[in-house]
Amino acid sequence: MQKMGAKIELLNERVVSNEPIADIKVTSSHLSGIEIREDIPRVIDELPLIAVLATQAQGITVIRNASELRVKESDRISSIVKGLSVLGAKIEELEDGFKVIGPTHLKGGICNSYGDHRIAMALSIAGCIADSGTLIKRAECMDISFPGFIAIINKLGREL
Repeated sequence: MQKMGAKIELLNERVVSNEPIADIKVTSSHLSGIEIREDIPRVIDELPLIAVLATQAQGITVIRNASELRVKESDRISSIVKGLSVLGAKIEELEDGFKVIGPTHLKGGICNSYGDHRIAMALSIAGCIADSGTLIKRAECMDISFPGFIAIINKLGREL
């Protein structure tokens, strides 16, 4: 996200239960499209969210060498492309990734999570910036990796 121009600061960095954690301060910023071909294993679980961010970035974002996304809880390449397309994104499915042209004004719609927690959460974020309501089918799967996700988004003033 920082390569896209996101202003993100890690504060109070520490280790808890042998895991690095920190408080994160995010400041509104203009994003630019990028190409990700390397380091895919380090960001594989974040790629659905990066697709959402790419809809708001200036220019083209291309993700390649991410075939592993096809064998997760869902085919995450197909799932995120279908979901963001419903919301009006200019996104193209590639054999090993996707291409997003931004920025795009997202509209609301009915999306399917395909029972995949990462797709459900990414589409929830997209729904937060869409101009009207977004319904995500099978959204309860978010509890697999982030119990309370919906409550936190609701506290931010966006009702899911």
